[in-house]
Amino acid sequence: MSQNAGASQGSKGPTKVFPSPEAALDGLADGHVVLVGGFDGLGSPEALLKALSARGVGNLTCICQGAWAPRPQGGDSGLVQLAASGLLSKLMAPLPFQTVDSSERVPIEERWRSGLLEIETVPQGILAERLRAGGSGLGGIFLPTGVGGRFQDGREVRQFNGQDHIFHPAIHADFALIRAAAADVVGNLVFDGAHRNWNPVMAMAATVSIAEVDEIRKLGGLDPELVISPGIFVNRVVQTL
Repeated sequence: MSQNAGASQGSKGPTKVFPSPEAALDGLADGHVVLVGGFDGLGSPEALLKALSARGVGNLTCICQGAWAPRPQGGDSGLVQLAASGLLSKLMAPLPFQTVDSSERVPIEERWRSGLLEIETVPQGILAERLRAGGSGLGGIFLPTGVGGRFQDGREVRQFNGQDHIFHPAIHADFALIRAAAADVVGNLVFDGAHRNWNPVMAMAATVSIAEVDEIRKLGGLDPELVISPGIFVNRVVQTL
């Protein structure tokens, strides 16, 4: 599989732009580890998640901030739909699900309590640093967070400057599904508001990073001072529906 298979050929050379979310997901298969950007239901690649759900691949491990309802429109997010459809085998997140009404369980909680979905809770700061390590080519990092608690169980501990640190392995995924406000044809990204949460660090930490964007501009059409994720970290671009 080429990381840019299906990208179009522009008048001045190849681009990373794909014609549809479905085409952009080429190569994503059963058992893959997928990063999904977004925070508190904002800045998530909902068109890509909808296409992934329709693709029907299963046994996926999803790493995200949490499977919450998108705002302000409400309703189930693409992540919730993936879990409810049984396509996720594992969810790694700081806040896996949000219960609005204590008398009613959300689909992810139901599957977890039924033993159909594994959930690994990782503090936000630790998850961010593990992703950053993966994107930087490191094997892992030692952090002082969690010493003496359950996050230390089974992990190597070393002392630096008289303080215990816990080893956390880097995270590097097969695919990253991210969201941005705009991109140019070679994948440079500009983020807007909540888009600039998990999306930049996740773009670095996957073999194939796919950016869902509102607007695609020609090469040179973005102010370079506003680019947060350079195109070297982005393999595919698709315009949101």
